[in-house]
Amino acid sequence: MKNLLKGRLFFLMVAILMLALVVACSSDDADSDDGATDDDSGTEDTSSDDDGSSEGDGGISGDLEIQYFVGGYGDSWWKEVIADFQAEYPDVNIIEHAGPNINDEMRTRWVSEDPPDVVYIDGAGSSETQMVEDGQLMNLSEWVEGVELENGDKLVDSFIVEPGKFDGEIYSLPLVFDTWGTWYNKNLVGENGSYDVPTDFESFMSSMQEIKDGEGIDPFVTTGQHPYYFLRGMLYPAFGAAGGDELLADLITGQEGAWTSDVVLEIMQRVERMQTEGMIDSGVGALNHTQSQMNFLLGNNAFIPVGFWLPNEMANDTPEDFEFGFIPSPMQGEGEPYAVVPDLRPLAIAEQAENPEAAKAFVEFAFTREYAMSFSEHTGAIMNITGVDLTENENVPGYLIDANAMINDPEQVQIYEKPHPMSSDLETPISNSLISLMLGNITAEEFVEEAEAAAAEYRGE
Repeated sequence: MKNLLKGRLFFLMVAILMLALVVACSSDDADSDDGATDDDSGTEDTSSDDDGSSEGDGGISGDLEIQYFVGGYGDSWWKEVIADFQAEYPDVNIIEHAGPNINDEMRTRWVSEDPPDVVYIDGAGSSETQMVEDGQLMNLSEWVEGVELENGDKLVDSFIVEPGKFDGEIYSLPLVFDTWGTWYNKNLVGENGSYDVPTDFESFMSSMQEIKDGEGIDPFVTTGQHPYYFLRGMLYPAFGAAGGDELLADLITGQEGAWTSDVVLEIMQRVERMQTEGMIDSGVGALNHTQSQMNFLLGNNAFIPVGFWLPNEMANDTPEDFEFGFIPSPMQGEGEPYAVVPDLRPLAIAEQAENPEAAKAFVEFAFTREYAMSFSEHTGAIMNITGVDLTENENVPGYLIDANAMINDPEQVQIYEKPHPMSSDLETPISNSLISLMLGNITAEEFVEEAEAAAAEYRGE
């Protein structure tokens, strides 16, 4: 009986050993199907990322929430990129939060510390600086150093304008290279029209006076409901031309004495002059941005400060005989080149993102020269990536090609860079004082005093 039991135990042990060998062989065969490495071990490299997931698409999965503002650039580019990303990463479930009011709609999510993973910071109600100050954005400084474009170029070396930095740290990547400028109808101003294209502030005033007399219209319009259009579109270039990057930085960060400096007062006196001489639309205070743009397209005004999104946003309302012309805002002194201050629209990852690895994969996926070309085709604007030649692309509008050539000609245009966007805590009170100046309710001297007081409050004094 004992011999029989020993025999059964022996065969049972043999069977177990054989089963183990079969399983091991099956596992080795499965691994070898993917191709083995050429090293001495003969096994595949299965190194993992920091989160423990294997390299490649298989490690990216789960829900990915993306928030993006839909304004003048539309959403067709976003739809293309998101669809391509979905095809590349089929295990990711993409949840889009988009629309013209998305910043207000998602505010509760951000305040309650339940944000989406990726956010495109643009449109009313958004402020990159405020989000950084509130600790809502992930520090990308170290991660971005390893991101490469499709040809191997490092992304950090391929921006037209570098990311804004807060105390030396990067919290967002500038996706859109926009610049505010002054638009006009080429069939009214320029070679096809009756009036000269202004080249500096004095010629700007002369041109507007001629238009006012000849056409019987208020030459200049902007949105009074969003005075930061004038601040960013007209004043930033003037500040840059007068005091360079240093003055811009001091004004944007609210440094003591910057807003009451002589050079700023002189520029604000130019604005006061525009108002007192009747160049600004008398109804400016009540206009939102689309109403001001519509009035401009209908010929009620001749000049308007807007970014590159204007033609795309108003495509369905543009008269057939209207041809867009663009120059950097002519607020600089006589004989000085135009000044441009890029207005970057960034892509960022939430500090409390639920799926940070998928978020990083999406951000890296979007920053390619292929999508940069596609962005210009979809939006009529420029993505913030070098090495993209728009001149031979018949799908890119002519005004963008002309503007791009002008901006890149240092004899015509000087580019000035702000350190980062102005905080809404400072921009809002300054904008309120600005509309009072444009309406003639305060003087330039009173404006700079109010702006200086707002800066002091922003500094916590």
